[in-house]
Amino acid sequence: MSSPTPPDKQPKELSNELRMVLAFVLMGLILVGTPYVYKKLGIVTPQTQVEPVKSSVQTSKNASAKSGGAAAAVAAGNAPTAEDVPAAGTVASTTESEWTLQTGVYRVVFSNRGAVVKSWTLRNIKDSSGKPLELVNFRGAEKVGFPFSYDFRQQQPSTNLDKALWVPRPNPDGTAISYEFSDGKTVATKTFSFQRDGYMMQFADEVKLSGVGLPHLLQWRAGFGDMGVPGAAGHQENIRFDSEKQKLVTEATKAAKNGPVRADGALAFAGIEDQYFTAVFLPPPNTPLQMTTFSDTVTTTADNSEQPYPGVAVGGQSRNQLGVYVGPKELDELRKVNPRLQDVIDWGFFGFIAKPLFFILQWMNKNYVHSYGWAIILVTLLINLAMFPLKLANLKSMRKMQLLQPEINRINEKYKGISMSDPRAANKQQETMDLYKKHGVNPMGGCIPMLIQLPFLWAFYKVLSVTIEMRNAPWLWVSDLSQPEHFAIRFLPIIMIVTSFLLQKMTPMSAGVDPAQQKMMQFMPLMYGFFFWPASSGLVLYWLTSNLVGIAQQWFFNKTSGPAPVALPAKKAVTSLKDGRKRA
Repeated sequence: MSSPTPPDKQPKELSNELRMVLAFVLMGLILVGTPYVYKKLGIVTPQTQVEPVKSSVQTSKNASAKSGGAAAAVAAGNAPTAEDVPAAGTVASTTESEWTLQTGVYRVVFSNRGAVVKSWTLRNIKDSSGKPLELVNFRGAEKVGFPFSYDFRQQQPSTNLDKALWVPRPNPDGTAISYEFSDGKTVATKTFSFQRDGYMMQFADEVKLSGVGLPHLLQWRAGFGDMGVPGAAGHQENIRFDSEKQKLVTEATKAAKNGPVRADGALAFAGIEDQYFTAVFLPPPNTPLQMTTFSDTVTTTADNSEQPYPGVAVGGQSRNQLGVYVGPKELDELRKVNPRLQDVIDWGFFGFIAKPLFFILQWMNKNYVHSYGWAIILVTLLINLAMFPLKLANLKSMRKMQLLQPEINRINEKYKGISMSDPRAANKQQETMDLYKKHGVNPMGGCIPMLIQLPFLWAFYKVLSVTIEMRNAPWLWVSDLSQPEHFAIRFLPIIMIVTSFLLQKMTPMSAGVDPAQQKMMQFMPLMYGFFFWPASSGLVLYWLTSNLVGIAQQWFFNKTSGPAPVALPAKKAVTSLKDGRKRA
């Protein structure tokens, strides 16, 4: 064991003043010399896309190590676990900052105030003004909350997390960002991880209060999608897929007019949509999901008047892990993410017609005409050609009915003045039907072609309403087949009215039709114009093409079947009918 150093040989202890001077000198050398040394050695310091943030972090060494572990987990693309976050102390920023992330399809702006999304832009899809489409209603969100803000159904955290300044920790490769916050009692994390190309994002978050998990939901409020289309609020709704019933359920804004509406259970996905775009949240398999529908009365950048827009909250766990699809309702893109997601496209009651119809239009557009407008015209021609035998039989039946007109007049004269409530009215109806049956005439034949057309009309309506491919599809002077013409005078509906009048004039009136009813039928083209005036241009184009085909078919029949029969006296009607059969 060595002997102690004599007191007079021991080194003198430095004074506090000298220590301070040496500390400042060393700090100065480090601050000034480090960049020079890095430059000489070829070392480049990593740069992030986030603005400098001053943080106030007061934790133990153990807590700091755990916080560093959480950041490392985010850099690796993994969500932080409960053990990765500080157990005590405060983690918060002192200044507000934003961070912008760009992928091949997105431009997303985050704010550390609430760790929310302030802007979500689809870079490759344009709005009506030709700019990248913004999906977030900024004006409304300022009032009710931005996307990924919180909804706590029961116990509230000790701090309003949507107002707090979180600490951002972006991934160096620019595809992910994590946010952390703690007030010493409430501890919360959020992680957003994106693909470089693709409309899918992975989200994870956790909230704890005094070490105990705090269940919550994530919100997308104040509407969603293209706010510039006419009647934007009417096109937006919340959606969910009920796994037990295997059914897509939609919920309009009016469902929550008296307050938020909840729908919890086995949901394959839940979210919000407009006509052509959707934001849906997908939980892990066999994980229950909670959903809340809101009605938010707000303004938009396109409409200064307040309108009710849907809002949605999804989640329900203290630690939520969700896949998030934000993008167009395009079949190929939806299938890539999850085959179940293609159910967000609601083809309607006649989906068995609408879906194949869309594939035919898409195939014609890609392979032949390269225009959805011409594709609609070609498909309409094919539909009418397929229906031509039925129309021809109907036209022949109407000719026969014209020959029966004198007999019909005799029956009408016999029961003249009889009201519908009179028992003798049934006798009149029976005599008329017996006459039709005797001569093989179907009085309802004229309605059959129209009834067959209605499913196709509805199918075209659904295709133009729900398929993103039809959005902004031009044809001649029409800039968007999915919308009405953008002119004060809409030419397609006007042409359709004119062709409807012409077709009506060329078509013989059925026998037995009341004169008052005949006068009313003369106004049918105007009624068509009233119904089709606000309809999409593609739908008007379908009906207009059907009119033109009908005119051509009626002209062909009139030319080949001889002149229209002249109404003869009742006693000669049967003989004339036999002659009419021979001509037919």
